[in-house]
Amino acid sequence: MRISKIMLHRFEEPCISGTDPERGSGAVFFSGCPLHCVYCQNKAISGGGKGEIYSPERLALAMKRLEAAGAYNVNFVTPTHFLPRIVESLEIYRPNIPTVFNTSGYERAESIASLLGYADIFLADLKYGGEELARAYSCAPDYTERALEAIKAMTALAPEAVFDGDGMMKKGVIVRHLVLPGGRRDSVLALEKLKDAVGTDGVILSLMCQYTPEFAPKNVQSLCRKTTTFEYEYVREAALSLGFSGFGQERESAVSTYTPDFSRKDEF
Repeated sequence: MRISKIMLHRFEEPCISGTDPERGSGAVFFSGCPLHCVYCQNKAISGGGKGEIYSPERLALAMKRLEAAGAYNVNFVTPTHFLPRIVESLEIYRPNIPTVFNTSGYERAESIASLLGYADIFLADLKYGGEELARAYSCAPDYTERALEAIKAMTALAPEAVFDGDGMMKKGVIVRHLVLPGGRRDSVLALEKLKDAVGTDGVILSLMCQYTPEFAPKNVQSLCRKTTTFEYEYVREAALSLGFSGFGQERESAVSTYTPDFSRKDEF
């Protein structure tokens, strides 16, 4: 496996990162990604090739260190292309804290099914509602169909959200959706399709407005601005009317400071 950074990450959803400034989610950032979104905020590592090589044994040791440091969970970020090796690591050492599989949503359902007994929480994107934006921004016209199949498989493994007494998630599925500039109608379509696929009781929605234009190419004019308050509120109202519950964001979150510094040495 090639891993770019391992750290206590404090900028996930509250039930994943918690509020203790000394703790956080034990994030393992893998190098590479099944998608190549033109606006990727992790593009420093998502193209692959950066980071250090980890054997299953070395990752197992890192998980132990994260657990000892007070991590609420072990959070595998963009793990798809290394799933067999991650499973080997979890066979060597199964943490006494939840495991989080944090994905782009562009997964095969059978890959998700193979995580039975290894995955406690799924933190999955649903980026698009239709083919047009999926093709234009991620070169994946089949994205929505594949992502919904994957989310169905996730809810089969974790059908109910479970929290501890402090509000930290122990099991369940969180679906993230980032509202893009000019994409409010596509966002509503994505939420409508999500409801049709899995309902609103089996998933927690995390509706985000943190899109940051500095990561997008300057020649893609539609992405050269932030999402407006109107666009985000339009989608938020639609989510509420559809019956979703979960997390939202303030527009102040649309800054690059929430992106980890991948040039710094690993903490673990």
